[in-house]
Amino acid sequence: MLIGLFILFSVIALGGFLSGCSSEKKDTSGAEMITEESAQLWTCGMHPEVIVDEPGQCPKCGMNLVPVKNTSESSQPKTADTKPNGERKILYWQAPMNPTEIYDKPGKSAMGMDLIPVYEGDEQSSSGAISIDPVTVQNMGVRYGTVSRMDFHHEIRTVGKVDYNEDKLYEINTKMSGWIERLFVDYTGEMVNAGQPLMEIYSPELVTTQQEYLLALKTREMVRESRIASIREGGETLLESTRKRLLYWDVPKSELERLENTGEVKKTVLLRAQSTGMVIEKNAIEGGHIKEGMKLFQIADLREVWVHASIYDYEVPWIVEGQTAEMTLSYQPGKTYTGRVSYIYPFLREKARDVHVRLEFQNPDLELKPGMYVNVQLHGKVIPDALVIPIEAVIRSGKRNVVFVTREPGKFEPRDIQIGEEGGPNNRYVRVISGLLEGEQVVISAQFLLDSESRLQEAIQKMLKERQGGKKPSMEQDQMDGMNSSDDHQHQMGDMNATDEHNAHDTSASPSHDHGNSMKDPQLKMEGSDHKDHPDLSSGQSN
Repeated sequence: MLIGLFILFSVIALGGFLSGCSSEKKDTSGAEMITEESAQLWTCGMHPEVIVDEPGQCPKCGMNLVPVKNTSESSQPKTADTKPNGERKILYWQAPMNPTEIYDKPGKSAMGMDLIPVYEGDEQSSSGAISIDPVTVQNMGVRYGTVSRMDFHHEIRTVGKVDYNEDKLYEINTKMSGWIERLFVDYTGEMVNAGQPLMEIYSPELVTTQQEYLLALKTREMVRESRIASIREGGETLLESTRKRLLYWDVPKSELERLENTGEVKKTVLLRAQSTGMVIEKNAIEGGHIKEGMKLFQIADLREVWVHASIYDYEVPWIVEGQTAEMTLSYQPGKTYTGRVSYIYPFLREKARDVHVRLEFQNPDLELKPGMYVNVQLHGKVIPDALVIPIEAVIRSGKRNVVFVTREPGKFEPRDIQIGEEGGPNNRYVRVISGLLEGEQVVISAQFLLDSESRLQEAIQKMLKERQGGKKPSMEQDQMDGMNSSDDHQHQMGDMNATDEHNAHDTSASPSHDHGNSMKDPQLKMEGSDHKDHPDLSSGQSN
């Protein structure tokens, strides 16, 4: 009997102990669930700036709030690698006064201050660092690029127009009047060589001057033996003045020697080409009368041509005189002409905001015709060993330039950087002045989605800090904030009504006027209609 009672009490005690343990475990689980629920935040799918710590409806659009998935690095367990002796791994060194100034080894900053180390794990606590699961990263289509070094240059592609080389343009005219006796060049576009006859000109002045020259020769011979020096000098002076007149008319010296030797006056003078080229303008007609200074021919040497191209003002620093230029024609694919930059015009066209650049190209086969439009490519000056990243990696937001640096798969850190010129192959890169190290990986696609997620996490962390400090964001607070604008509007309307009421009482001259004004003013009309609640007002109106 005693043994049975002992066994019964033992079973009851053991059952109570197990029941207490189960209740304690249940309470603990409930506490954990409550803590987890209290840490859950809610947001609107259409207005992500609305973030509260309890479910409900959006104060802006009325949609049901959805839970926010916390992807902040501060909420993730840190798994920073440590060395065998327990030291943490140093990622890079940073200037204490400029977070974008980073180095891969210790030393001094640009301001002369000692650099401070940034350990793995510390950078995860930076504002906006996020962690995303691999499936989401794959769905977002995230691609990566590497911070690298290259000989950096800027490629300028523009359109040019072929023109004549002004240094090789020649004009054929005459310094005497007369008639064209014979014309040897018949049409525009004809090629001529240097010294080739162009025309014969008859000029009465030229014939008379030749006769005077022969007479001066005879006079000099006659007075050469004179004992009077002034007579001898007069003969020499007359001959020299006549000779200079013929030379000024472009009569060649060979023609003067012929005139001196033969004593025969020619009726016409032969006009020859000064240089090899193509006749691009012809105003001479056989038998026609010409005047002094009249332009008869214009000849251009097309073996070297100019190309006028335009570049934007921000591209001017990349161009220097003497650098190489390449040119292609749309109807000659695969063929490239190589020339050089001969001149950069020192002014800017204000309407087009561009600068003219003059290029020189050799044209031995005369394939380049003046007036042609061509494609020009200029390779700017080279910046050796420049640190660059793909241009699509940069998020430009006003004064800030941000990139997302990949620390490990699924973990991204937004970082402010300073950038310089754009260039590289096909102008797809941008030079990094500070903020990145060679070999780091940056995001080059879907970074705007990461930026949105980063900003969301910043807002979440800010709300968590406010809640820890005693401020609790809630739906009621957001609704109160949303109604502030409407309350202010109603307050302004009330002030306007009060002003109208005051003006109405001041300008009234009789009760009838008061009644009319009160009917026009909504506020006064409402007060007058509610006379049953105001005996004094009601009695006043009855009187």
